[in-house]
Amino acid sequence: MIVTTKKLFEHAYGNYAIGAYNINNLEQIVGLFRGNLESKAPFIIQLSKGARSYTNKAFLEGLIRSADQVFPESIYAVHLDHGDEATCYDCIDSGFYSSVMIDGSSLDFEENIAVTRRVVDRAHAKGIVVEAELGQLGGVEEHVNVSEANAKLTNPETAKEFVERSGCDSLAVAIGTSHGAFKFSGTQALHFDVLAQIQNRLPNFPLVMHGSSSVPQDEVARINAAGGKLGGARGVDPEQFKPASKLGVCKINIDTDGRLVWTRVHREFFLEHPEKFDLRDPGKVYMAEYAKFIAQKNVYLGSAGQLEDVRKFING
Repeated sequence: MIVTTKKLFEHAYGNYAIGAYNINNLEQIVGLFRGNLESKAPFIIQLSKGARSYTNKAFLEGLIRSADQVFPESIYAVHLDHGDEATCYDCIDSGFYSSVMIDGSSLDFEENIAVTRRVVDRAHAKGIVVEAELGQLGGVEEHVNVSEANAKLTNPETAKEFVERSGCDSLAVAIGTSHGAFKFSGTQALHFDVLAQIQNRLPNFPLVMHGSSSVPQDEVARINAAGGKLGGARGVDPEQFKPASKLGVCKINIDTDGRLVWTRVHREFFLEHPEKFDLRDPGKVYMAEYAKFIAQKNVYLGSAGQLEDVRKFING
């Protein structure tokens, strides 16, 4: 069942965070639904501009509609990740998405407010909710490419003004995470002090953490042992997810980790079975491994076991 992120956030606020997982193909979608049902968790499906243009957006939307029929007990939102204005309008007009993100973080403050306000007005007219971003994460992910020198934390002083003037329904904040696999070179952690200041100015308002993959070191090691060359990859400690949720973070974005699992499964499979050529063989392994990964991640988020309570909340 597709619902809005707004409804999910109302239930989660202050207690747990909901995993927002980027998907690109059939195997990811099947593993995602299985993993969330196994852990009894609500979730958010994220489609990026890159995922929508990988083949054609209609394929992904069709796969999700099919998954909704195959896994009817699931409760989730369908969300556009890092959209520009034109892509947001395309998703709003499609009637399929329940949530869109307008990413004006590279613009100056006034321009960011203006573009967010335009998207909000169009989305709200159709019952769709809007995520915006203030501050700027470093790192590389698809079309998002920000050097660490240009990355900047969200300013708590301006967060309240931005939300009030833009009308957005949730706010992605920069508190020390970054996009891509190469996040932290050392033991850098989240800026909980900044997060607490933002929550203090925006009580009960849902916040979002982007760039929150954990980049598990065992996955990196197994990829490299199977011929990969990933070096210096560090991610967000998943033990920090629940403390962040207590400070208003309702949505935590995870993309890179799913790619690492995919890469590890396929590298190891064909290294161990060089005679194989059927793409379905590693696909079956990946669906099972990705489902296990999702279920484990939901435990860290605190969303595991929340599904029936969410169902009652929505239907109640």
